[in-house]
Amino acid sequence: MTELRIAIAGAGGFGRETAEALRDRYPGSDVFAGFLDDALPGLPIADQVRGPIDLIRSLPEVRLVVCVGNPRNYFARARIVERLGLPDRRYATIVHPFAQLSRSSTVGAGSVLLAGVVLTADATISRHVAVMPHAVVTHDVVVRDYATLASGVKLGGGVVVDEGAYIGAGAMVREGVRIGAWSQVGMGSVVLQDVPDREVWVGNPARKLRDVARPESLAHRAALR
Repeated sequence: MTELRIAIAGAGGFGRETAEALRDRYPGSDVFAGFLDDALPGLPIADQVRGPIDLIRSLPEVRLVVCVGNPRNYFARARIVERLGLPDRRYATIVHPFAQLSRSSTVGAGSVLLAGVVLTADATISRHVAVMPHAVVTHDVVVRDYATLASGVKLGGGVVVDEGAYIGAGAMVREGVRIGAWSQVGMGSVVLQDVPDREVWVGNPARKLRDVARPESLAHRAALR
């Protein structure tokens, strides 16, 4: 029996993908400590859920990754992490064995990188970031806390994806561009200029569609650290 145990908060699609990554990373082991989810008993895999997310407080030997959020609610991951108030050492970092990370790149606590992800050189993935299959993060990119890169996203050199931003599947971002905090880029968009905070941009070239209202319940970025 291994000493490392990791639970996954969220038994939806992202959570189940992360569980598969864990099993691939540690084949034949008991590292995966089960799902925690507040939606019991309505989940289709309720029999695999140990209890609500707050159960992690009574499992000090178990580390956690929070695997929730989708394009309609990409604030959920930050909400749960803020609610739990756990130190970084309680969070695991999960990298699929088929992801390619350069030696000069870094990945923060609570982040998940799924199969086929590439970090080329000096890329920084901060805390609680979700990077979906086949996303390509090139040199000197910075992806800040709670951001999401959906499947097939491609980021040019020096791009900054600020706190909580969500980049939709297949989107491409030109080198040196900044995606503002809690902004959203639509699926398949091509971003050629900076996106301000809390705006939704779509299209090729991407343009503003509407504003995003960040929930008041979320703390300011500086308060999260």
